Amino acid sequence: MASEAERTFQKFAVFGESSSSGTEMNNKNFSKLCKDCGIMDGKTVTSTDVDIVFSKVKAKNARTITFQQFQEAMKELGQKRFKEKNPAAALENVYKHLEGKDPATTGVTKATTVGGVSRLTDTSKYTGSHKERFDESGRGKGIAGREEMTDTSGYVTGYKGAGTYDKKDH
Repeated sequence: MASEAERTFQKFAVFGESSSSGTEMNNKNFSKLCKDCGIMDGKTVTSTDVDIVFSKVKAKNARTITFQQFQEAMKELGQKRFKEKNPAAALENVYKHLEGKDPATTGVTKATTVGGVSRLTDTSKYTGSHKERFDESGRGKGIAGREEMTDTSGYVTGYKGAGTYDKKDH
């Protein structure tokens, strides 16, 4: 049972923390775990309670908690959340809430493709000077598509025999 809780602890510990190894959890991820797993219900256990318990179990000058400190926090939150049960049963209920949970990404901002976006980004529908900035596949031409490049070959514009001087028989 504790191994399942440890797995959930590790998943939440690394969530949003690219440098985290999964052995320590910060307050933000601890609050997210409590909220996503249903330990924080808004009535008996609030976000303030979760923050207080986190501060209580962590070391004085630390910003993170280990799995052992996490277990202490779960005991405390379990007693608060399930007041009618004895501490062991309350802790068991908390661990049942933790089983198989992953960090939720609901409410996270996603890229939109609403109505006009696809129409505005379709380069085949561009007209005028904007049309010149892209090739047939829709890829940008870079500086050649933004600026009018001058021909510095030495020939007059429109001359049909450009590059044939050396090929003539003398």
